[in-house]
Amino acid sequence: MNMELTAIVGVLSALFGMLFTYLAFLKNRDKDVQQSAAESAVISTKLDAINNDVENIRVDMKVEQKARMDLSERVTRVEESSKQAHKRIDELGEKV
Repeated sequence: MNMELTAIVGVLSALFGMLFTYLAFLKNRDKDVQQSAAESAVISTKLDAINNDVENIRVDMKVEQKARMDLSERVTRVEESSKQAHKRIDELGEKV
């Protein structure tokens, strides 16, 4: 009877050990899933911020490009005006 009791206690101890191990596994698995989801959310938020910054840079570049084109047109007009002024100055110089 003593050996049977020892065997029953041993089997029950092994079963309880397996049960506690399984419960610990489930708890840690859920914790790992939550941690992974949190990390994914942080990464997604950072990527959204980077995307917004890139879009802002694109808008700024378009504004700068337009300003440069406007400036280029103004320089062209000033060069044409200065050519005409030089022609008039040369004509006045010949008359004098």
